[in-house]
Amino acid sequence: MPYESLIKEAQKEHIYIYEKPLHPQIKGLQADNVIWINKNIPTTVEKACILAEEIGHYHTSYGDILDQKDLRKRKQELRARQWAYEKLLPLEKIVQAHKAGVKNRHELADFAGITEPFIDAAISRYIEKHGASVNFEGYIICFEPLGVLEWFEW
Repeated sequence: MPYESLIKEAQKEHIYIYEKPLHPQIKGLQADNVIWINKNIPTTVEKACILAEEIGHYHTSYGDILDQKDLRKRKQELRARQWAYEKLLPLEKIVQAHKAGVKNRHELADFAGITEPFIDAAISRYIEKHGASVNFEGYIICFEPLGVLEWFEW
């Protein structure tokens, strides 16, 4: 399960994770080596998506970035989210899902242990980064509609 594995990875890096009731609009916070996850989030799947982003902040952000009016702070937010997308839904995972016979976003969410909105956001970011498709290790991953094509071996 991604949530538990993310916690273990974080602990190896001396990041402390606490689940506490937070304001309903706050899903997670990160400062120094501490991450707080809103205890009121109903599923570990959603908590995993939030935890990945907060770990992404640990690796990519600095300072207080709560005020998203500042372009530099928005860029830090984007970097943390991109880190989370690449952690929980790397291109390799999309290919693995294809090989496993995954047919739609719902099945992909179950396969990867993440939420469908997280998949949608990750795919949107991959489109921004790579365009409509990307060549990846002998496969073409098409992002819209989402699909994987295999190259023939000659």
